[in-house]
Amino acid sequence: MKFINASSAPQTGDAYSQAIELDGASSLLFVSGQIPVCDEGIVPSSFGDQARLVWRNIEAQLGAAGMGLADIVKVTTFLSDRRHREENSHIRRQILGKHAPALTVIICDIYDESWLLEIEVVAAR
Repeated sequence: MKFINASSAPQTGDAYSQAIELDGASSLLFVSGQIPVCDEGIVPSSFGDQARLVWRNIEAQLGAAGMGLADIVKVTTFLSDRRHREENSHIRRQILGKHAPALTVIICDIYDESWLLEIEVVAAR
């Protein structure tokens, strides 16, 4: 993985990369949008709890493919309301640490009104 942030384009800081180049990846994993629902079908009420649950679900899908968070090359986050963007960013940085995959955040109407976010990822190894 080569993290690319062109000096002639807007800078992102440490939270994500503008582009990622893969050279010689032998496996690509496309994880469908993960939702804030636990095994028992419960949706937490707070944004923070929903976001952490979505990331737990992402980790489960990655793990089932023999991958981890460090293998993520692209994150697409769908937020139900822009007021959640700062908390979303904070939680993503907590979970991913220094790892900075390419990122898109979209503010939109989400499939289920109780869901405050949905996140899909692409991973490579």
